[in-house]
Amino acid sequence: MAYRRDRLQITAWAIPMLYAAAAITAGLTFPRIETHIWPGLVAGMNVSAAMSIYSSIASGMIALTGIVFSLIFVMVTFSATAYSPRLALWVARDPVVSHALGVFTATFLYAFAALAWVDRSGSGKVPVISAWLLIALLLASVAMLVALIQRIGLLQIGRMLTFTGNQGRKVITTTYPLAESVVPAGRPDEFRKRPQIQKVIHHGPPRSVQAVDMEALVKLAETSDGVIEMTAAVGDTVLELMPLLHVFGAGQTIDESKLRDAIELGDERTFEQDPKYAIRLLVDIAIRALSPAVNDPTTAVQALDQIGDLLLRLGRRRLEIGDFRDGSGKIRLVIPFPAWEDFVRLALDEILFCGANSIQVMRRMNALVSDLIRVVPEERRAVLKYWQVRLKSSIVRSFADEQDKLDASVADRQGLGIPQQRSA
Repeated sequence: MAYRRDRLQITAWAIPMLYAAAAITAGLTFPRIETHIWPGLVAGMNVSAAMSIYSSIASGMIALTGIVFSLIFVMVTFSATAYSPRLALWVARDPVVSHALGVFTATFLYAFAALAWVDRSGSGKVPVISAWLLIALLLASVAMLVALIQRIGLLQIGRMLTFTGNQGRKVITTTYPLAESVVPAGRPDEFRKRPQIQKVIHHGPPRSVQAVDMEALVKLAETSDGVIEMTAAVGDTVLELMPLLHVFGAGQTIDESKLRDAIELGDERTFEQDPKYAIRLLVDIAIRALSPAVNDPTTAVQALDQIGDLLLRLGRRRLEIGDFRDGSGKIRLVIPFPAWEDFVRLALDEILFCGANSIQVMRRMNALVSDLIRVVPEERRAVLKYWQVRLKSSIVRSFADEQDKLDASVADRQGLGIPQQRSA
């Protein structure tokens, strides 16, 4: 499982600031250098026309930047109310939004700075290279506006569900290895018989465990001849005085700062090492669609399409990956990871509760469980058969009419489409 320790942490609002700083620097230095090195290189336009163009670009960029801010506000508000509050920040922090704001700001600032060099000291000259650079920035602004408009299309429910599902598929591929058959490994716990040498405690406000550098922790444990046990899983929220990890049987105390550096904490969960997070967001969208205020079971069915695909991929991979060993095969790091039953419950429990009265949702859930039973290894079918029984009992409780019970018990991948018995 790879972890990018060298990734550059840049906030969404730092990107426009970098663009602004670069534009101000270029606007103050580049025309000066151009004027002194190539004094005879001037644009073939009169001063008044150049000043009008520069002024129009500068004022137009201010208006365009205001529109971009408005779009961001709409995107965040719409995403938070229509889908899930946890998706709102992902939309707002889209790199396209940040770079668009940066390009618009840079164009305005450079136009404003370059305007000061038009007819400098009554020379009647317009620096040609600065003029072409401003045109290039203007074209870049148009391109970024088009890209930003395309990004707005992400707010369509189908694209939002696909985006979330793609994040889940990516983390499943990078986190869990393929397995022809699933054999529960059983975690050896002999290391707990060794004395506990060290404990790392969290201090500060609640933070989410976003990622863990497994390689770094394994090396630290190997160097001290100990075993590190993480008590907080990726995705957990740690509170004041809550333990992050324990060190067992080490011959020497490990530098606590190095242990803390290997655990990345943040204000919110991320997709990077947390396959549960994508399912969590999809479930949020589904149960919000099933709320009485929205009453949109079709959206819940679309969310179940993505959830079913993620469960299928998880069901065919080796999920027992919590034990990390050194080169000699000794266990050096133990991290809690969700089991197959945890994924299934996360995916189905709340949707079943909120959609128990929807024939469409129940039919789709029946089809989802039936499809999974056919493709996952034998060892993982027991929990799915339990969910088949649970779906049937929920249907019996939720529907008074016998025909409704029969209709809801049918497996149908479209919810209300083609029953699987008929299409078989």
